[in-house]
Amino acid sequence: MKNLPKLWALKRAVRQFYPVKVPQPKWEELLGEDFNSWKSLASRETQTGQRILLVSTVGAPTVTTVDSLLAVALTLRGAEVDILICDGALPACQASWLDRLQSEKEFVKHGPQRDLCPSCFSSGYDMYRSLGIKVHRYSQFLSEDDYRRAESLAASIPLDEIPQHTVDGIPVGEHALAGAIRFYARGGLEREEYGEAVLRRYMAASLLTMYASNRLFNELDYSCVSANHGIYVPQGVICAVAKQKGARIVNWAIGYRKNSFIFSHDDTYHHTLMTEPVSNWINMNWDEEMESDLLKYLKSRWSGANDWISYSKNAEADRNAISKEVGVDFSKPCIGLLTNVVWDAQLHYPQNAFPNMLDWLMVTIRYFAERPDLQLVIRVHPAEVQAQIQSRQPVVEEIKRAFPDLPGNIFIIPPESAVSTYAVMMQCDSVLIYGTKAGVELTSFGVPVIVAGEAWIRNKGITADATSSEHYMELLEKLPLGERLSEEIVRRARKYAYHFFFRRTMPLKVIQPVNAETWWAPYEVQISGLNDLLPGNDPGLDAICDGILHGREFIYPAERLGKPSDELATAGVA
Repeated sequence: MKNLPKLWALKRAVRQFYPVKVPQPKWEELLGEDFNSWKSLASRETQTGQRILLVSTVGAPTVTTVDSLLAVALTLRGAEVDILICDGALPACQASWLDRLQSEKEFVKHGPQRDLCPSCFSSGYDMYRSLGIKVHRYSQFLSEDDYRRAESLAASIPLDEIPQHTVDGIPVGEHALAGAIRFYARGGLEREEYGEAVLRRYMAASLLTMYASNRLFNELDYSCVSANHGIYVPQGVICAVAKQKGARIVNWAIGYRKNSFIFSHDDTYHHTLMTEPVSNWINMNWDEEMESDLLKYLKSRWSGANDWISYSKNAEADRNAISKEVGVDFSKPCIGLLTNVVWDAQLHYPQNAFPNMLDWLMVTIRYFAERPDLQLVIRVHPAEVQAQIQSRQPVVEEIKRAFPDLPGNIFIIPPESAVSTYAVMMQCDSVLIYGTKAGVELTSFGVPVIVAGEAWIRNKGITADATSSEHYMELLEKLPLGERLSEEIVRRARKYAYHFFFRRTMPLKVIQPVNAETWWAPYEVQISGLNDLLPGNDPGLDAICDGILHGREFIYPAERLGKPSDELATAGVA
């Protein structure tokens, strides 16, 4: 162990000269005989008057695979596409999180440049350059004075004022805090020895991103700016500056079904899904085939068979086995409770009835401690231990800290448990949620859901939505409900679930899953040539490009273009 620092130093030195080879799309091979034709197209000026900026920011293939695909597809539709990528210019970024680093202390001193930047930048930059499109680097738009200014300002702002700090209307402090919370995978920084130093690093990075973005958008006029997620540093800052300059904003993320992605206008989908008009789906034609397709897919989510990412593989669904492991008696009234990952909930879900998820959780436990007639089954989100960024603020530890002696009618299923979340919740009278999408699924099976946070199922006329802590307590007083949702509400829930999983998540035939044992990204581009990317050959790609180029709703009309089950079969994942 005493030799680890020397090994880390050696590893850093090697990476400076021999960066890790991150696999990227090989477009010359993908396009084959069409590659020369593509290079001619890429060099021409825009045919539509539209200039599009794709903000890859990092060289991770989860991002570059999609952005390079969009660059080619949008160019084929007449747009002029530029790429913006970070070349190791920032003192902190989205690619950094604590468990990925060799030393927190080293990060505070040196940032990501020693361990992460060389591999992150070079692979993505080389791939984009091979396409012949214009690639902008952060360092082109930053001066030494910018670095001095950012470091000075980040160091001088009082710590408690950083989250609210804005510069010329850009919420640089909010995005800095989001970056630091994600770095630590905690809901707050109070218990972290280097928490303040890391936050100030992200603040400096947020400021530098703003300076670079301002110069870029002052030099070049973009019709639309597209970025993965649209939050954190640097994407959140870039989108805020672009919006201020008058560009349309598009944000995207990996969808839930394999071969699917979620795109949204103006903001991250975490927010837009909560404000989406009910009219986008309530009057959709509905038939038995659509309902059957939906229910088949929802049942498949119990095992994750048709999803990019699943925390339910090989889950225990037997009622008796679950009862024995957890200790709950399903013959008596049970209320389910589903947590979110603490840091994830802090960033993605605006607060409503409670200051945060943990506050809601503790209030709920106190209430059920006084209700011995009911059993409360708390399922801690498996992503705490299975996600790429594992939570450093476990919910079980937070509960134990607040309740050393848990009441006998309250049961906890820890994140590492193989117990099926769905199987447990289906045994419950009703389920309490904060921000999880499980509310979309459970209501489709008739399970009543009470929403305490800003879950996507809220405001859809499907769930009981708490508007304040007092209102939440009133809703709890009505438990147990003793009945499932009405047929009318279940139909409404299923229409929304269909809209969410099959229409708002856009399927792409030209992107296919790869072996989960070897992937840097869970997917790759699979095409036979340029023709596969032309209009009319991939309806999902057409809908995405129409949204970026013309501002149309990112809704894939699955009910008109084909049954989702047919799409899954075509994709080889049925």
